[in-house]
Amino acid sequence: MKKSGYVLPNLGSLWMLVAALGFAIMGALVKLGAQKFSSAELVFYRSLFGLVFIGLFIFYKKLPLASPVMYKQMSRAGVGFTALILFFYAIAHLPLATAITLNYTSPLFLAIFMPFFLHEKPKKTLLIALAIGFVGVSLLLKPTINQSQWLAGFLGLLSGIGAALAYVHVKQLGQANEPDWRTVFYFTLVSSVCAGAWMLFDHFHALVWLDLPILIGLGVSATIAQLALTRAYRTGDTLVVASLAYVTILLASIIGVIWWQEHLSLDAWIAIGLIILSGVISIRTTR
Repeated sequence: MKKSGYVLPNLGSLWMLVAALGFAIMGALVKLGAQKFSSAELVFYRSLFGLVFIGLFIFYKKLPLASPVMYKQMSRAGVGFTALILFFYAIAHLPLATAITLNYTSPLFLAIFMPFFLHEKPKKTLLIALAIGFVGVSLLLKPTINQSQWLAGFLGLLSGIGAALAYVHVKQLGQANEPDWRTVFYFTLVSSVCAGAWMLFDHFHALVWLDLPILIGLGVSATIAQLALTRAYRTGDTLVVASLAYVTILLASIIGVIWWQEHLSLDAWIAIGLIILSGVISIRTTR
């Protein structure tokens, strides 16, 4: 689209960059918050902020919460909550870029799940992408993670599997004509309740005023990132937007170097590059 002799930028791409920055900041705040709070507590505060925000939107618009596929909403919320817990645990115990990269293996697992859940046959190009991706995962885990971090690495990889399953649920809910806001509401509701119950039976750290900037920042950055992500997919080219999601890894790497002096080895950077390449190929193949 042209106006006054200038080509307007792809707004969807710009919104995706905003989302990438938001998710990178969220990851950094999770790592900061993990010095005091458990993963369940961080998920609770992150989800509670989103629940209040979407709840006010639903109340203002007087939108109906009843769903004809409530079982699928609960299943998606449960899978999403589990993936989020695993992701936050990985961020707390691994270099920020490594944890986010493991979570961003979700397109690879989504490609594996497609024939079983969505009845879509993957193309040969997608199989090549899967091979590249899993070479990258193996390379990232082996030289980068020491023996004490293997559990966190494994759980980070499981968070990628959980995220892929959540995407499958979202796809199925979309096919059932469920609105996005209802799906987000039940996800944040279930996450808040489950994480809150976990806190009661595990560890609960009393809040002090100094904690509020981190927790509020966590909720705000996650909510802005999610809204920007939604707007990006609605206004931009789907393939370009999905590919730009990997900018989050680059931004997280920069934050990790500046804030925590995290320096990844050459093997780790090659592995991250392979995972990003395989993810982009997967996205462009599956459309």
